[in-house]
Amino acid sequence: MAGGVLGRRSQSQQWVRDNQTKTYSTFLQEFTKVEMELRDAYVEDRPAALDWAPWNAALVSLSLVATREVAAAAAELTSCIGQLGLMVDHSPKTREELQEIVSALAAAQLAFVNAARRSLHPSQDPLDWQLGGPPGWHEIEPYLPASRASESA
Repeated sequence: MAGGVLGRRSQSQQWVRDNQTKTYSTFLQEFTKVEMELRDAYVEDRPAALDWAPWNAALVSLSLVATREVAAAAAELTSCIGQLGLMVDHSPKTREELQEIVSALAAAQLAFVNAARRSLHPSQDPLDWQLGGPPGWHEIEPYLPASRASESA
């Protein structure tokens, strides 16, 4: 009997971990799509062309399997996305505000990844650097229109 209980418990834990892995991955994929489109819309000074349904679906799915720590990190990432979305729709746009939100997005994405890693297996060491996600400022700045890049110079 004890073997059966332990076996079911192990299967249940594996099911949760598998679903967390898939859900965290989907959330990061949807985050990347939204972040890239909002950043491009900001830089190109145009409205964002987004279908928010996949992003919202990823968030709802995340709420089903995320630990409190992962959910809190996702909420911070979502807040940054919301800020960038608002920035896309207002003017004037400045290099400083873009640099600030890109830094916040990168930090929030790394915090989410590390929270997700810990929830999947506590022995995983946190990453000290970002893999994927918002590019570093040095990768964005050269693509800013000359007029916007010189506004803050």
